[in-house]
Amino acid sequence: MNDTLQVISLLDLSIAFIPVLIAIIFLYLWSLDVKQASYALSRMLVQLLLIGYVLSYIFYSDNAGLIVAILFAMVTISCWIALRTLNEYRMLLFKQGFVAILCGGGFTLVVISQGALSITPWYQPQVIIPLAGMIFATAMNSISLSAERMFSEIDNKTPYSLARKHALNAATIPVINSLFAVGLVSIPGMMTGQILSGVSPLIAARYQIIVMCMIFGSAILSTVIFLLLSKPKIQQIITTKSNA
Repeated sequence: MNDTLQVISLLDLSIAFIPVLIAIIFLYLWSLDVKQASYALSRMLVQLLLIGYVLSYIFYSDNAGLIVAILFAMVTISCWIALRTLNEYRMLLFKQGFVAILCGGGFTLVVISQGALSITPWYQPQVIIPLAGMIFATAMNSISLSAERMFSEIDNKTPYSLARKHALNAATIPVINSLFAVGLVSIPGMMTGQILSGVSPLIAARYQIIVMCMIFGSAILSTVIFLLLSKPKIQQIITTKSNA
């Protein structure tokens, strides 16, 4: 098996955008928001190209303080994005979201990196940064789904206990779907990347199992912590809406 990956030229990279352009055309023909899609694609391109340069620097650093600062920045950004659909309550619930991602995601990161993978040193950036990215992104998406569902239930006058149950259930749907599909419908990105780089599929599968466990754990733990910490604020909002 070839143990080296093909170097992707700019021309090769541009070919990947052919299906993207076709998809954009269909969005335009069906009168959907082409501007938002184009903006998202542009941001993706710029962000990934920039992060490539940034990670090249970080991976060659040997500074635990820098890695910790990056992890906190990732938690802060993921929390801000998670609550973007709740503009009216974004700042009100930011602290709860931050703590939820930090505790739920941070706990999962420690268990995986120091328990399952036994990384030495603990702040090895080539491993910690990608793992943290997957964990915090999963927590971000789950909290976003749960928050959106919670306020939808509140608007429908659903009792708090039942609204919280529905919110947690909404957060688990994508994660559980991915557990059902992995290996049958999809071969996830990490496993695919390892196989392409020459790693045995058996070893790649073990790493992917670890990844799926950390995704499931971080999603549920972060969402539960967020819902528990947010209870006083949410009940205050419910009272305000009832008195309005």
